Amino acid sequence: MIVSGLVKSKKHLNYWVLLSLTVILCFVLLISLTKGAYSLDLSEVIAIISNSIGFDLSRFESRSAGVLLQIRLPRILLGVLVGGGLGIAGAALQGLFRNPLVEPGLIGVSSGSALFAVIFLVLLPGIVGTVPLLADFGLPMFAFFGGLLHVLAVYYLGTGNGGGNTATIILAGVAINAMAGALIGLTLFYADDAALRSFTFWSLGDLSGASWQKLPIAAIFICIPSLLLMRGAKNLNAMALGEKEAFYMGVNVKQTKVILLVATALIVGVAVSLSGMIGFVGLIVPHLMRICFGADHRLVLPGSFLLGAILLNFSDLLARTIAIPAEMPIGVITSLLGAPFFMGLIYNLKK
Repeated sequence: MIVSGLVKSKKHLNYWVLLSLTVILCFVLLISLTKGAYSLDLSEVIAIISNSIGFDLSRFESRSAGVLLQIRLPRILLGVLVGGGLGIAGAALQGLFRNPLVEPGLIGVSSGSALFAVIFLVLLPGIVGTVPLLADFGLPMFAFFGGLLHVLAVYYLGTGNGGGNTATIILAGVAINAMAGALIGLTLFYADDAALRSFTFWSLGDLSGASWQKLPIAAIFICIPSLLLMRGAKNLNAMALGEKEAFYMGVNVKQTKVILLVATALIVGVAVSLSGMIGFVGLIVPHLMRICFGADHRLVLPGSFLLGAILLNFSDLLARTIAIPAEMPIGVITSLLGAPFFMGLIYNLKK
């Protein structure tokens, strides 16, 4: 009876935590829809969105509708997908490596994705124009393979005999990042001005390139892997005890590793290809979830998706409003928020 009551209480808590995060996300999204270089009233936002789905509530300016529907709304929705994807990918990688300092950027997944994206843009522009399928899916797929190769390299360099330690994993990530940076520089040496401008997009991170055409790609290649990660929450809980212990508990450890690595690489690769290299989201978000609500991945994974979406949209809101009419790169904002948090983690580890 006591165990059953604890289980019900835990499920009840998880429900309210996720519901609260969803409400906060909706609140941040509403504010984001109204703020920017061109401000909108909340009533105007509601009228425009209602009109777009068939309910004519009140009049509004066509200029306001254009700003909201063609610029701001797809940007905010992309922020939800990218931020949520980076958050859940960071949580899954930390669970897989059993290491609280692991995140996609730190272990080279982001830089690997950016490397292959730059290679695609610089070396294959002629081929893209002749193959329609490559024009739609080539960049995300190249970024995915780059992220996958780099996360596999870090995993096998940083772990061994069923485990790994913080120093080895971080050193492996530093080596992979350095190699990717050097190869990006070598690729850009042969690039033209257009490719160099495109690289600035990846190096700083930006959501201004969002469009309705890109959203289906982001939704498919971020949401489906995220659902796979959530399905593996129980296996991650078991693997937190150790791979041998998880095996004796009936977990297919090898299959779980493959699914987690492929899913996280796909999420980060697509996120990088659409929004650039946005750091620290995958590090901050899982930590906040674990500090506040415990280490149960059944809550940490979906909670990290919601909290990642909140953090990235809040950062994008700051990027759009802090220097109106100009915009700051969103990667600058997330780094300014994440670097002090990371330094605080290091300080606490020294105690």
